[in-house]
Amino acid sequence: MKATVFLGGGRITGALAAGLRLAGYERAIVVYDRNPEKLRALRRESRVEVARDLKSAVGRAEMLVVAVRPASVAEMLAEVTACGAPAPRLCVSLAAGVPLRNLRGWLGHPAHWVRAMPSPVCRVGRGLTALSFERDVTGSERRLVRSFFERVGATLEISEKHFDAFTAAYSSSHGYHALTTLAKAGQEAGLDRETALTAAAHALSDGIFYWRESGQHLEDLLREAVTPGGIAAATMTAMEKSGYARVVRSGIRAGIKQARRNAKR
Repeated sequence: MKATVFLGGGRITGALAAGLRLAGYERAIVVYDRNPEKLRALRRESRVEVARDLKSAVGRAEMLVVAVRPASVAEMLAEVTACGAPAPRLCVSLAAGVPLRNLRGWLGHPAHWVRAMPSPVCRVGRGLTALSFERDVTGSERRLVRSFFERVGATLEISEKHFDAFTAAYSSSHGYHALTTLAKAGQEAGLDRETALTAAAHALSDGIFYWRESGQHLEDLLREAVTPGGIAAATMTAMEKSGYARVVRSGIRAGIKQARRNAKR
């Protein structure tokens, strides 16, 4: 029986498998990884099937999902070529920064490649996945890939030239970092930890939820929330003067540079 096959049993595979099972995904999910502990954990949490070897995994794949670290992609695809199993036509790479041209060159058969960047939040069905399709990917293959990732959240198709910028900007780590920083500042101002976290979480998640649900423009919401001469206005002004926007831009640029370094490996 054909299956969705993951090469690599790390965190993002675990998040996707958990989210898919939560969504009622009934197709077989097969995982190949050299680490038996990862495989045992995945089997316990998400009822995945464990491939006994690379050849058997590749041989079952309707869609092959490459979910190893960027530095390991070339080696993994060389092993796929050498294993002797007929590789599937549809292949999806989750490796940040590794462009389609490299993927085409590393796998020695005419695969149709898709780059996907899913969020770990897909574990609870609230993820966001960016997709970039190689020109040869057929309409039915595009629908299959979109349907697969839409089971764990929203999808967004973008051109590959913008993929690195999206990867740097969309990470849920921004939210965790902002929550940690804001809560710590609240604690330093005298709040206990629980109250500081509650206040910071409201500021971030509930404010964003209202923006998404209301359909209002961010500029209008900012004017509503930041009364001239008020506490919020003083807070925002001080943060801007301290270089808040500059620091965020610097972080995004650093992420894009790292993605480009990944592409050269």
